[in-house]
Amino acid sequence: MARFEALEVALQLVRSVGKLLPRIRRHNAKLAQQITDAVAAVPANFAEGAHRQGRDRLYLYNVAGGSAAEVRAHLAVGVALGYVPEADTLEADGLADRVVGMAWGLTHTRR
Repeated sequence: MARFEALEVALQLVRSVGKLLPRIRRHNAKLAQQITDAVAAVPANFAEGAHRQGRDRLYLYNVAGGSAAEVRAHLAVGVALGYVPEADTLEADGLADRVVGMAWGLTHTRR
């Protein structure tokens, strides 16, 4: 199978966020579930998009980027509410930012 860097980075994001979820869940199970749903959607949409053509592909890549942006927002809420220190979210935030950029590149590059 060909290497798809966006999918690989998305899976790194899932692993990084997964380390934060137990602490967030202790304070707010609903927020932890929202983060889980959003982060799981990122690699799922990249993988599905990779096997689609045309507008379907672009739509799914856009959804992946939107879900990564959602993860960033939820983590910022967790920090703002004092559930996790900001320093502990930097890796996940950086990966999510990278995914957003990759999704943008995939949807705005002429092929």
